[in-house]
This record gives sequence, structure tokens and C-alpha cells, in this order.
Amino acid sequence: MCGACGAKPWCRRQLDAPPRSALRVLTAPRGGRGRLGAARRRPAFALDSSLYLIVALGAIVAGFVQGLSGFAFGLVAMSFWAWTVDPKLAAVLATFGALTGQVIAAVTVRRGFDRALLLPFVLGGLMGVPLGVWLLPRLDVPLFKACLGGLLVIWCPAMLMARNLPRVSAGGRAADGAVGLIGGVCGGLGGFTGAIPTLWCTLRGLEKDVQRSVIQNFNLSMLLVTFSVYLGTGLVGVPMLPLLGIVALAVLVPVLLGARLYIGISEAGFRKIVLGLLTLSGVALLMSSVPVLLARAG
Repeated sequence: MCGACGAKPWCRRQLDAPPRSALRVLTAPRGGRGRLGAARRRPAFALDSSLYLIVALGAIVAGFVQGLSGFAFGLVAMSFWAWTVDPKLAAVLATFGALTGQVIAAVTVRRGFDRALLLPFVLGGLMGVPLGVWLLPRLDVPLFKACLGGLLVIWCPAMLMARNLPRVSAGGRAADGAVGLIGGVCGGLGGFTGAIPTLWCTLRGLEKDVQRSVIQNFNLSMLLVTFSVYLGTGLVGVPMLPLLGIVALAVLVPVLLGARLYIGISEAGFRKIVLGLLTLSGVALLMSSVPVLLARAG
């Protein structure tokens, strides 16, 4: 019996529990119709309405950059989402947003498409994605990101400042396939499929339209595989659907605007944009990996 009121022993738990209205605010969905147990199982991101604005803003800016350059959606979106969005949710949203943007851009900008040139990249990438996933628990990912980021930060500005950009013509289709393989591995390790293939196409000296077509369709293939894996493993849940819808709507117009602006860009201007974005990719990789490595050393 309860010493305070003489009631049953469980009454003290009722006295100590928060009011029902507080439970509704913390756990129940809007409208108050869901069961408390089901609401408690919902992830935190389903309850934070301010999340929608952040997700939409990141998708709008990233969609414009992707429409302009043909890649870099994840890099730009994560600069908005990394601080507030759950990492697993951010990975799904970035992959879905990039995939949606690539589909729109692929339909809008179809210049320079070369199936024979693209095929080695895609075949290599399809072999590389599962290899990257297999390596993920076995490889020192922060160290790998730091090495790749250091390469991009040093090499891309040097290429940007060079008057006569060196061109690589050796290796043929086999070298293209190897680069696609590396891009696929990078995608399996962390979702950055486009960095190395984009750098390689720049070194190849491909024309603006041809380079964009290769990178755009390569990324489209890799993103499709990645998102299919997410679906197959159950990583995409029903509570994510409203956010996925927001991302899909948010990227539509910015991608089209970026693609329209791309048409008027010169070869030299496009090269500067690509190398600048690759440099920022390297900076982002260093910012995400170096603190981890320093914490280990300390």
C-alpha cells in the first residue's frame, strides 16, 4: 500500500510521472491520435518541425550546384545538414536528393553523351561499390578520407592556377574503368563517388559537355545502386517519406536553373567551377577526418 494516500502500490509511479499533456507534446504525433507506444518508437527527426526548413534549404542550394556542375549535391547539402540532421537520415536524404537531381539533369542536359566512353566508368563503379562496402569495416576510413582530401586540396588548386593544364592520354578504356572502380569504392566507403572520376576527366582534357555527361551518368548509376541498397536493407523508413518528398520538390527548380546556367558557361569557366568544387570537397573531407585522427593521437 502507498504510505502517502493508502492506494495501490503503483500510484506513486503515477504521482512521479509527467502529466499526460506533456507526454503528448514529447511523443504523440500531431492530432494526438497515435498510440503512445507507437509514437515512442518514432525517431526524433519525425518530431522536429524545424528540420523541414533546414532540409529544404540544403536541398535547394545543393540542387542548384548539381544542376550547374553535374555533381557535388552531397557536399553542399551536408554543409547544411551535418550539424542538425541525424547522420543516417542525412545519408538517405543526400543520396535521394542527388539521385533525383541527376535524373532531372540527365533529361534536361543531354549534350555530349558517349555510351562507349561511359561504359568502362560504370562497369568499374559497379564492381567498386560492393568492394567499398566490404572494406568499410576493415579500413581506417578517417585516414582514407584525410589522404583523399589532402590530394584534392593540393592538386586541384595547382591545376586551377596552371596556365597549361596537363592532359593524360595513356591507359585508354582500361584506365577509365580503373578510375570508375576507385570511384565506386569511394562511394561504398563514404558516398563520394564523383571526386576521382571528375578529376580524371579533367586530366583527360575532355570537352565540357562530354565530361559532364560522363560524370552525370556515372553518378546516376552509382546513386541508383546505393539507394537500392538502402531500400533493401530497410534504412529508408516510413517516417522519412515526408522529408524525401520535401527534398524531391526542393531540388526540382534549382536543378533546372543550374542546368540552364551551365549551357552558357565557357570551357574555361566550367573547368574553374569543377576544380573549385573538388577543392571544397577536399576541405570537407579533411574537416571530417582530421579531428578524428587528432583525437586518436591525443
